[in-house]
Amino acid sequence: MGKTVRARDLGIPFEGTPGKFNAITDVPGVEVGYATLISGDGKLEVGKGPVRTGVTAILPRGRASLNDPVYGGFFSLNGNGEMTGTAWVEESGFLEGPIIITNTHSVGVARDAVIAWRIRQGPADKTGYWWSLPLVAETWDGWLNDINGFHVKPDDVWHALDTADSGALEEGSVGGGTGMICYEFKGGNGTASRKIDIRLATGEKNASPQNFVVGVFLQANFGRRPQLTIAGAPVGKEIPGEVYKEESGSCIAVVATDAPLLPNQLKRLARRVSLGLARTGTISGNGSGDLFIAFSTANPNVVNPDQVTHNVQTIPNDLLDSLFAGVVQATEEAVVNALIDNHSMT
Repeated sequence: MGKTVRARDLGIPFEGTPGKFNAITDVPGVEVGYATLISGDGKLEVGKGPVRTGVTAILPRGRASLNDPVYGGFFSLNGNGEMTGTAWVEESGFLEGPIIITNTHSVGVARDAVIAWRIRQGPADKTGYWWSLPLVAETWDGWLNDINGFHVKPDDVWHALDTADSGALEEGSVGGGTGMICYEFKGGNGTASRKIDIRLATGEKNASPQNFVVGVFLQANFGRRPQLTIAGAPVGKEIPGEVYKEESGSCIAVVATDAPLLPNQLKRLARRVSLGLARTGTISGNGSGDLFIAFSTANPNVVNPDQVTHNVQTIPNDLLDSLFAGVVQATEEAVVNALIDNHSMT
């Protein structure tokens, strides 16, 4: 990955302290992979192009995700969108397998491809399940992409899964974010992270804090230009060129943390994405699919049926505020990164 310019490089005064990569991959074990499809130019010809789309794969525990689900929580700010598998997340409290993000008309092929990929990896996990309900999310890229040409194929999903890795991430027009538009500028993928120190509520001076990380990854495809706000400044109002008369588009957000949280607490983290998006100006309009999933990489092997009981760690609710703040801060910065660490596309 070549040298890129991110929002912090421009001196934008974001709150909080980021991790090493300022990315969701600062959470140990999390891996991200892309398949980017760009071909053709000129007038739209359905089935031929132009093609501006792709697939993003997020593996909560890397390859260990094959056999070790994570606790998860889901929240819908506005439900004009799709994130498959969330009924089971809500019911069970577990997120099983990877998260896939693509365009609206490729949800079906991506879902089927994830199941096929898992079956190829070997036997089912100890519960006997095969990820029959994978989590696949979408936003609509039909302004730039031949979305009705169905260009995403199973091989693209498999490539994103097979190449997923930790470390620094590309942002902007890659993977599922390739054809997305945000605040009437080129949008797409953005990510950021925050280091979190949690101290005892008693405030004892000699008590050492416990250190965690929270990371946010989002596929940004929303907003009208006049709404755009960066670090409190009404940037969009100063830039002419408004196109949309109504709020439109969507945002898929993934929140990861190594803090030991239960499903209901993770749902609370997912809700805080809404506040981070609001800092950038969006109102989450009627046509927006703003769907958020949060997971914790702590508490491994808690689905192991070889044991009747498991010891599960968690953080008391009274100590969650710093995690809430981290989600809000990282979400805001991730949106701005999606805009800045990017390039124009036609």
